[in-house]
Amino acid sequence: MRREACGSICKLSFKGRVNTGKSRTPANRYVEGKTKKESKTSNNPIEVKTQSESARQRVNPRQAINFRAGRNQTGRDNRYANLMPHDLARAALQGLLNRTGLPKDAVDYIVYGTVIQEVKTSNVAREAALGAGFSDKTPAHTVTMACISSNQAMTTAVGLIAAGQCDAVVAGGVEFMSDVPIRHSRKMRKTMLSLNKAKTLGARLSLLGSIRLAHLAPELPAVAEFSTAETMGHSADRLAAAFGVSRLEQDEFALRSHMLAKKAQDSGLLSDVISFKVPGKDIVSKDNGIRPSTMEQMAKLKPAFIKPHGTVTAANSSFLTDGASAVLIMSEEKALAMGYKPKAYLRDFVYVSQDPKDQLLLGPTYATPKVLEKSGLTLNDIDVFEFHEAFAGQIMANLKAMESDWFAQTYMGRKTKVGAPPMEKFNTWGGSLSLGHPFAATGCRLVTTVAHRLQKEGGQYGLVAACAAGGQGHAMVIEAYPQ
Repeated sequence: MRREACGSICKLSFKGRVNTGKSRTPANRYVEGKTKKESKTSNNPIEVKTQSESARQRVNPRQAINFRAGRNQTGRDNRYANLMPHDLARAALQGLLNRTGLPKDAVDYIVYGTVIQEVKTSNVAREAALGAGFSDKTPAHTVTMACISSNQAMTTAVGLIAAGQCDAVVAGGVEFMSDVPIRHSRKMRKTMLSLNKAKTLGARLSLLGSIRLAHLAPELPAVAEFSTAETMGHSADRLAAAFGVSRLEQDEFALRSHMLAKKAQDSGLLSDVISFKVPGKDIVSKDNGIRPSTMEQMAKLKPAFIKPHGTVTAANSSFLTDGASAVLIMSEEKALAMGYKPKAYLRDFVYVSQDPKDQLLLGPTYATPKVLEKSGLTLNDIDVFEFHEAFAGQIMANLKAMESDWFAQTYMGRKTKVGAPPMEKFNTWGGSLSLGHPFAATGCRLVTTVAHRLQKEGGQYGLVAACAAGGQGHAMVIEAYPQ
């Protein structure tokens, strides 16, 4: 029996940037007729079914997603640099409690996602919960799945409720790019550990004498794939080339994101932003990373990854941020009993994975048809689309792949394309390019935005999709709660 999830969201956000690598994928690789791989068409292709009445009636009365959302402003000013990850998560939890009036003892469990862990607070969910004043009897654990970590936290919460283990779970994500762990070199670490175990002065002096200047160089964290040693930005550049996505197309999409975010902000649509005061600084309650520019200004920027001829730049890439999110997920009957009016149901969700070398960022292309089939819907049934904008080139490559019968047949084992979302329904309040990307917390913003847009625009179904490191991806279908 399927049960749907219920919740409320709060979110914080902020800053960083990625590294480079080497190019391997030929241009236009995924343009029809130019593949270097043999067809992998399956005898049993996945087909997107037409919408069924059962799909509209599957919601179990015990669960819904209740989105009363809040997040801190995103920006580029390093405002949170003197805090720690659990401080951001704690603030998100407290914002959630303040917005909902939720009693702390009503929460059965807390799940958080994170990508870059602070070793002092490796189970950041637990530390944040204690800091926010939740009972020490409330269990908490932390998950990681790259850029879809908070999505994994939310669906983990749904599973706990569906299994009958809990009635109310808080899920979210936190990322802290202002103070990432920087380690000693491996040789230096081994020497230091050996020093700790040395029993004589002579042994200690011998170890100290073995230290070389090169051993003192720190290991900076690399935003790179462990399996391929390639940064995501470099992969995005190769992917854009493989799909024939031009620099102009990428800059135009990035400019669109900033302009739509600015319009949404000026119209009061980004109402999930909550005030947050960092000690010694002013209270902030408005995103400051939104920077509408001009095509002429964007064209002046040099390639950030593949130089000198790459097409991915700082302007058409998402900026990395600090941030945290929190969402209350509970059964519908529990929410109604506590006086909450749910805003949306979580219909269905899927996780996918594919080649991390050449298809690292194509998660939305693979996940979208699967979640549509699972929920019994078609692309035409979806009123609102929110895709994670890691890079403009990544978005454009996914849209081209989704619109290609040839790609569907050759790489996905499908007879026909799933189709690309219409742009008038796609990320119309901006996205990660303009609002920033706190790795583990972005998923909550995507889902929150879908719920708010459905309510504002009067739609019924929304679809969230995102890529993630490791060649993974995620998609979920949200349905508006009857008003």
